[in-house]
Parts: sequence; C-alpha cells; structure tokens
Amino acid sequence: MIGKGQLPNHSPTTPDYDYLIKFLSLGDSGVGKTSFLYQYTDGSFDGKFISTVGIDFREKRIVYKPQNLEGTSRRSQRIHLQLWDTAGQERFRSLTTAFFRDAMGFILIFDITSEQSFLNIRGWLDQLKTHAYCNDPDVILCGNKVDLFEKRVVSEERAKQEAQKYGLPYFETSAATGQNVTKAIETLLDLVMVRMQKVVESSLFSPSRGLTGGYGSTLKLEENNEHKSKSSCTSC
Repeated sequence: MIGKGQLPNHSPTTPDYDYLIKFLSLGDSGVGKTSFLYQYTDGSFDGKFISTVGIDFREKRIVYKPQNLEGTSRRSQRIHLQLWDTAGQERFRSLTTAFFRDAMGFILIFDITSEQSFLNIRGWLDQLKTHAYCNDPDVILCGNKVDLFEKRVVSEERAKQEAQKYGLPYFETSAATGQNVTKAIETLLDLVMVRMQKVVESSLFSPSRGLTGGYGSTLKLEENNEHKSKSSCTSC
C-alpha cells in the first residue's frame, strides 16, 4: 500500500502495474467517506470526525484475480487504485464535480443513522449524470455506520429497495469494524474491469498505453478526442 499523498516509485514509461484505476467517493458530509477509505487502505479507524476540505486521496496496490466473471480476462492484473475522497459540503461542489469525469467508478455512501443523507442519494446520482464520463457509470451504494445499530433510522430493506430502483449493488458497511468495506470496493472493481475488458475486446483501447485516466478521456477513439460530449463515451 502506498501512503497518503505519495507517488508510486516507477518510471512513467514502464509502470510496475497493469492498470491505474480511479474511484471517487460521494455522499453528504459526515457519512464516513474518509473513514471508509482509510479502513480499506490501512485497516484502521479514527473516531474523530474531521471534515474533508475539497479533495483528498488514498492509494493501494492490489493483484486482481477475476472470479470467472463473464467478459473478463482470467489473467491476474496488477492494479494501482487511486481512491479519491470528496467533500460533501455544497460549497465545495464545483471543485469536486470537476473530478467526476476522470473517475472510473463511484462509491456512493449514506449514513444509516441519517435520514437526510439517504434522501440525498438521488441528488448525488443526478450530479453523476451531469458530470461523470457517461450517463450510466459504474456505481455502488453503501449504507455506512451499521455498527451504530441502535441509532439506525434507515432500514436495510428500505435501502435495498432504493438501490434496486437505480440498479445499484448495495452493501451494509462499517468503516469502524471494516464490515463489507473490502467486498464493496472489490465489487466495484469487478464492474469496472468487465466494462474495460469489453472495450479492449472491441479494439477501442490499447492496453499498452496504460489506463491513466477516466473513461471520458482514455476509452475514446483517439481520432475523436476533440469531441467532449458524453455521447462519445464508447464504454456506455
């Protein structure tokens, strides 16, 4: 695992990983996005709440082994994950949405003890439709803080129904205990790798170039790079 803010030590022409994958966390302030990412990368939890200002990120190296997923290569891949942590406050929205197009997958988090954070799921999804690499990006929904069961106001059944309405995988997670944190991110990675493999097989992307940006930039035909509309996202 690479520490916060550190750059990987490799030559830009010969990276020691196969793919650079960028995920972005979304959700209201205080739902536990930062703690969620720290739990995944470091296996640690700090109960002190410090609100993220603007954008922060974590990084982790993993070896990805497809579990017989349809549409994926069965060869193990060395993945460099960049996990971008966004501020939930409205005053940072113009800054955080600027990162949406470069992300390849999204972790949408709400707090099961906060009704408002649950109701705001739709608003975050609307933001993705406007700013993400296409109209149908890969997203997972996480109901966080399930360790605080005595304070719960959003039931698991209700959350699952909401996820089903939008066609999203749903996970009950705890940044404090680590419950389902790794499983959630691995599921998102599966979705991204399947989509990416389909693009590779359609000869619209050369693996030798490396995957250094979001689908909105790297997975377009090179000769069409001047077109910026979401309709030019070839993976959608």
